[in-house]
Amino acid sequence: MGGAPGGEEDNIILNPRFEDGLNNWSGRGCKVVLHDSMDDGKVLPESGKWFASATERTQSWNGIQQDITNRVQRKLAYEVAAVVRLSGDSTPSDVRATLWVQTQYGREQYIGISTVQATDEDWVLLKGKFLINSIPSRVVIYLEGPPASTDLLLNTLLVKHAAQLPPTPPPDFDNVVYGVNVISNSNLEDGLNSWFPLGQCTLTVANGSPRVLPSMAKDSLRKDEALNGNYILATNRTQTWMGPAQEITNELRLFVTYQVSAWVRVGSTSSPQVVNVALGVDSQWINGGQVEANDGRWYQVGGSFRIEKKPLRVIVYVQGPSPGIDLMVAGLQVFPVDRNARFRLLKRQTEKVRKRDVTLRISGPNAEPIPGTVVRVKQIKNSFPLGSCISRSNIDNEEFVDFFVNNFNWGVFGNELKWYWTEPQQGSLNYADADELLDFCNKNAIDARGHCIFWEVESAVQSWVKALTPTDLLAAVQSRITGLLSRYKGKFRHYDVNNEMLHGSFFQDRLGEDSRANMFKTAHQLDPSPALFLNDYHVEDAADARACPEKYVRQILTLQGHGAPVSGIGLQGHVDNPVGSIICHALDELGVAGIPIWFTELDVSSTNEHVRADDLEVMLREAYAHPAVDGVMIWGFWELFMSRENAHLVDAEGELNEAGKRLLALKKEWLSHAHGKTDEEGEYKFRGFHGSYVVDVVSTGKRASQTFIVEKGDAPLVLDIKLQS
Repeated sequence: MGGAPGGEEDNIILNPRFEDGLNNWSGRGCKVVLHDSMDDGKVLPESGKWFASATERTQSWNGIQQDITNRVQRKLAYEVAAVVRLSGDSTPSDVRATLWVQTQYGREQYIGISTVQATDEDWVLLKGKFLINSIPSRVVIYLEGPPASTDLLLNTLLVKHAAQLPPTPPPDFDNVVYGVNVISNSNLEDGLNSWFPLGQCTLTVANGSPRVLPSMAKDSLRKDEALNGNYILATNRTQTWMGPAQEITNELRLFVTYQVSAWVRVGSTSSPQVVNVALGVDSQWINGGQVEANDGRWYQVGGSFRIEKKPLRVIVYVQGPSPGIDLMVAGLQVFPVDRNARFRLLKRQTEKVRKRDVTLRISGPNAEPIPGTVVRVKQIKNSFPLGSCISRSNIDNEEFVDFFVNNFNWGVFGNELKWYWTEPQQGSLNYADADELLDFCNKNAIDARGHCIFWEVESAVQSWVKALTPTDLLAAVQSRITGLLSRYKGKFRHYDVNNEMLHGSFFQDRLGEDSRANMFKTAHQLDPSPALFLNDYHVEDAADARACPEKYVRQILTLQGHGAPVSGIGLQGHVDNPVGSIICHALDELGVAGIPIWFTELDVSSTNEHVRADDLEVMLREAYAHPAVDGVMIWGFWELFMSRENAHLVDAEGELNEAGKRLLALKKEWLSHAHGKTDEEGEYKFRGFHGSYVVDVVSTGKRASQTFIVEKGDAPLVLDIKLQS
């Protein structure tokens, strides 16, 4: 095991090592027994003299617990460390640390802290963090998780105020040569030098591949050089992972974002084949990009990766087609991406897409123009929709609310509108959380997205729904959509109608091919006001062959062909190591559908907050600069309330990190301010971002102030301002 938890002087757990027997401990639906050993001495404490077992467990939630009501404070981050083990079953199982909170108003909350896989062979360390937003009247921490009849053992438990970690320093990017390929002999001018077969396949060099660079890579490479048509042919493949490989360990720099590009083709096949550029980083597999290829043509594959820990060995290889199918690879490129160069291009594009020319005409009481009038223009609010995911517990935290209300104009609920939340058991409806969140948004003039009516991925479907016959399922689907849209008619601006239809088919498999279009049509009939969206992931980052833009557009057109009123394209935006040209390529392809695109669940992740800030800036700038994108929702911002680790912009106790500072800097950059004097015709002209403004004008003791809105439009906006005597 990795060592027992230390620092127990600040531990709020009483009797953490059972030195005082079972005082302060109890069973949660089961019996707790104290031991100094078990199984004839085979199980001994990891440290100290004692451990406890939760036994006679009949439910997975049964376990050992302690009440910490008077020793825990709200809005403080706590770290948890527990030494745990199993007994009675050799099968590895999850052990979870969970917090049960009863608020001062009687609401119950369950906060998942952390999970670790445990066995009956050794003690393991479970580590995690938690924060309580609400004012609690009672708080209990407990361990749970293994199947019934499996004993859960606890040696020691530590819960203390989490230490404030120092900010991460920015990575050293000096001497990084951007846009230059690190692959040796990429054009195969020196035969197969530097290349080797991964597995017992055969590599040869042939000619006849494309001689131009793939479009996703051209904007990022320093030199737009033509390829020479050479390619690697991999034959005698007996495993999917077999193909050409090259070691690049010494060519890579930590925290640098690398773009991947290649042309690929597969041999004779009767079905589409996934081709993947992959990296073996020590024992870890990293996805460098995927594409689905058919027999007979070349496909571009693109992607990205980043390494944040020093590796011993890194190989890049191309894999994927079924055994026996030949694989062809040409012009493999792996190169560092210069994000700042891309940002400069995007700023110019943003000027064209998100601004409008404005002419202010200043006149006196008799409508005569007044040259030389001093004009000061200040933008109060940018109208571009920028929102965030929120949960019911978040709005109990005053600091969270302040940041959200001050920086976002849209909201989306993390779970509270999903079917498994509103109807966990058939007929048992829970709209209280969604009602409170919607009321919160309304009071703060926040527009709300409805996420989601249905979720097509089977793992997200509650058990009682899975057990229904097709006839009963159809009735339940109708009841769900009628109940939800009737209750909230006119209150949500958007709905994600059926989430992740590229990655799941639960309802379609059981209700038929028309079921998806019928969901859209029924939703529109019940509430014609909201825009109805598809919503899916990995469409924008070239990381998943199931979710390429071409397939998404095809799905949209198919739904529209069946009468579905699809009016929005949702890109979730859970992107690893984003590269601007790849994101833009996807947006361009999706733009042909002719309906608005939104990033609906955007988050980025890096252990280094400076790199995380860069990732966030890549995504926000690409979205804001692209004419097809109408809004961005980030998938949370507060530590411990994010679905991904190392993705937060604000730490658990309200401290802004570099990524959060970058968000605020971009928001400030996207506000227009101007000042000067009117010309001889009494006109003052400027170009400003869409949104709300106030203008102050002063001339020979006369003063006027006026608010106005700059909306989208190609023609200049002309405003008349009259100075009174």
